[in-house]
Amino acid sequence: MQATSYTYDPDSRTGSVLLDDGTPVPFDAAAFDAGGLRLLRSGQRVRIEMSGEGEDRRITLITLQTF
Repeated sequence: MQATSYTYDPDSRTGSVLLDDGTPVPFDAAAFDAGGLRLLRSGQRVRIEMSGEGEDRRITLITLQTF
């Protein structure tokens, strides 16, 4: 799934993305580390993997979208 990076805190390696419908979804350090990223800037297109549904939905991996 694709999204757009919205917020990122380099100290905690946490942040949030906006899905294409505008829904914000937070990610934790484990999801950030799983993607092997070093830095994330607001507005970058990213690829995410999610698990769970509804209130239990969470991002398990975030990485840069490549073409």
